[in-house]
Amino acid sequence: MSAVRRTQWRIITGAPCSGKTAVIAELSRRGHPVVAETARAVIDRELARGRRLEEIKADAAAFEGQIFRTKLELESRLPAEEPLFLDRGLPDSIAYYTLEGLDPREPLRHSRRIAYRRVFLFERLEFLKDPVRSEDPQTAARIERLIAEAYGRLGYPIVRVPVLSIAERAEFVLARA
Repeated sequence: MSAVRRTQWRIITGAPCSGKTAVIAELSRRGHPVVAETARAVIDRELARGRRLEEIKADAAAFEGQIFRTKLELESRLPAEEPLFLDRGLPDSIAYYTLEGLDPREPLRHSRRIAYRRVFLFERLEFLKDPVRSEDPQTAARIERLIAEAYGRLGYPIVRVPVLSIAERAEFVLARA
């Protein structure tokens, strides 16, 4: 087993429609280094190639595997000592693999090789559909639970971020980062 890579990274996670992206944008606006969500980047890239969302997500194993491998590669290149805010971490893939009925052993194995400084789980906001979101409110609630279980299984104390304004959530995170 390889050594655990300890980082200064703060993970911002939560279900779809939890406000993560808005707070990440606010943190960036305030000058904090951030890393955007991998899944959204993968989906946006495929949509730009002319594929429909249904096509992109048709093969759950290929889709989730692509997101996981992209995230793994990205995190391997990030400086561990830099205090980054990441929109999701490797353990999020454990939750999504589980949601899709896939074997989560690979993301679990890789997630055990990294240590994040802090994990912030954003409480869900009112559910709004957007062009790259295929979930419904019930699935979002299940995802939130699976994410909490994945990080908890890895021993992370989870800081739950309540529903507040974007600026107040950013302050909440910064005060506990």
